[in-house]
Amino acid sequence: MITNIYRIGVPAIIIQALMSVMTYGLNVILNRIGQSAVTAYGIYYKIQQFVFFASFGMNNTIIPVVSYNYGKGDKTRVRSGIKYGMLYTLGLMLLGIIGLQLFASQICHVFSLSADTEIFATYAIRIITLGYLFAGANIAYQGIFQALDHGIASLVLSLIRLLVIPLPAAYLLTLTSSAGKIVWAAVPFGELVGTVAAIVIMGRIKREIKLKD
Repeated sequence: MITNIYRIGVPAIIIQALMSVMTYGLNVILNRIGQSAVTAYGIYYKIQQFVFFASFGMNNTIIPVVSYNYGKGDKTRVRSGIKYGMLYTLGLMLLGIIGLQLFASQICHVFSLSADTEIFATYAIRIITLGYLFAGANIAYQGIFQALDHGIASLVLSLIRLLVIPLPAAYLLTLTSSAGKIVWAAVPFGELVGTVAAIVIMGRIKREIKLKD
């Protein structure tokens, strides 16, 4: 029983830490552009939490609903939990995209930033939010994998979307002449690759537990 708990718990612990590792790594990379870019990402990170906390809340709902029914052997409810959990998470992220895209400049202006920092923060919001639907899908998939007793799969997905793809991509983009504008694209690119990986992993898990319709 203890082994089973830690098989799910240890990957979940590491997943919680990865966001901080990603933030630190991005700050180091963004420092190549300038302190204004680092500050801009810090501002963006605080803003994104308003949207991501809602998705994390859905993640925390998906896990018990899916896992209880998976343990019970009710595959119909497992499929429904996955379907509606994903739809609700994507709906929340879509609202976040619309709000932040429409009011990016006004939100950044509230922080009384320097001109360069405000420009960078606005670019960060407008570009990174383009990947929010992928981010929402990944957050939902992480919860689904954990609920289906595949904590390692959830950890692998987190590594792909938070470290393996975005950090090298961000470094490469800092080498371009338009680094301040396009470096932010590394984050949604990581989410996109993560979603593709999640779909592949989910297909394998469905075959393994015979969850196909």
